[in-house]
Amino acid sequence: MTRTDLSRPLPGIDSSYAWMRLAISMLLATIGGVGMWAVVVVLPAVQAEFGIDRAAASMPYTATMVGFAAGNVLVGRAIDRMGYWMPALLSSVALAAGFLLAALSTSILQFTLAQGLLIGVGTSAIFGPLIADISHWFNRRRGVAVTAAAAGNYLAGTIWPTIMPTLMKAEGWRFTYAAIGIVCLVTMVPLVLMLRRGAPEAAAAGSPGSRLVQPISLSPAALQVLLVVAGLGCCVAMSMPQVHIVAYCMDLGYGVAHGADMLSIMMAAGVVSRLASGFVADRIGGVKTLLIGSVLQCLSLFFYIPFDGLASLYVVSLVFGLSQGGIVPCYAIIVREYMPAREAGQRIGIVMMATIFGMAIGGWMSGWIYDLTGSYAAAFLNGIAWNLLNILAMVLVLWKARHRTAVAV
Repeated sequence: MTRTDLSRPLPGIDSSYAWMRLAISMLLATIGGVGMWAVVVVLPAVQAEFGIDRAAASMPYTATMVGFAAGNVLVGRAIDRMGYWMPALLSSVALAAGFLLAALSTSILQFTLAQGLLIGVGTSAIFGPLIADISHWFNRRRGVAVTAAAAGNYLAGTIWPTIMPTLMKAEGWRFTYAAIGIVCLVTMVPLVLMLRRGAPEAAAAGSPGSRLVQPISLSPAALQVLLVVAGLGCCVAMSMPQVHIVAYCMDLGYGVAHGADMLSIMMAAGVVSRLASGFVADRIGGVKTLLIGSVLQCLSLFFYIPFDGLASLYVVSLVFGLSQGGIVPCYAIIVREYMPAREAGQRIGIVMMATIFGMAIGGWMSGWIYDLTGSYAAAFLNGIAWNLLNILAMVLVLWKARHRTAVAV
């Protein structure tokens, strides 16, 4: 089955329907993004109920990240073949089933499997694959559309961790998980069914709705490798403050509450950054926009080392959030600028998988460095080194880009 099997796609690019589809996609991502954050919120309660140590209690989060990373590639490849709605529908059902089964789990192994195989994979449909799908519907404002769709993940990280503790305090984590599963099922399925229209097909060169693929003196495979290296590097660096800011504040004697506030500031600023980077990318391109964000992220990581006062950390966290939020969506913009549209789902999924692995590896690596040195200073320097790797890879991509007449692909 292909996109055209469901209905004959209308031109639709940059149309009012495209903007409505973007709004639905953002809502879908904000709801489904709970799969990324719920396990973090319930971790202490799960640890206490199953009587396990912190390392074992962290395994469900690791499983979720692995499932999420794999799902970005598998679901991304599926949407290239079938269009978005069918893979997304199956993923939404899997996500809801994962929460319901996790609520019924009797061991940490069952809970971990539900998180990785169902919740992690199910959540992936609202990230890379969703970004790839929405990119087909926009030409003039593709950057804005892609970053807006990606912002749903950060909105989920702002909303769900605020709602869940209240419900957990009243009814417990199992009831909370079951309620989330039901909410996902009754809201996401109808939203996905509203996205059944097939994406506009690439038209012949020069015809209305066609999109020019920018020339670059790199093969698709070489460009893919560079984007994977860049994605890994930027997100190893990005994970340092996002994963460890609360622990860092505790070490400095500021307490958990201030660290949590700084994390919230990062997420909120990240939403602003993602939306703003879309406008910038529409003007100067994805590679230059990504480089700007990466350089600013590197500078903000430097600022964390000397400026460790409470007020200073709030300011630096705000700057960090404004710097890093737009980086990851820019990879999707770059894929669409330099690679054929028919490969967008799979290629964006591969890069997103690299960024997710970067977050997972970087979070662990920073903790390991802290254990060795007794300080987060070396961990920040490690993040800066990985950030420089990202900058180097993207400078190479920029250098390889050629300014000549593009051809439609």
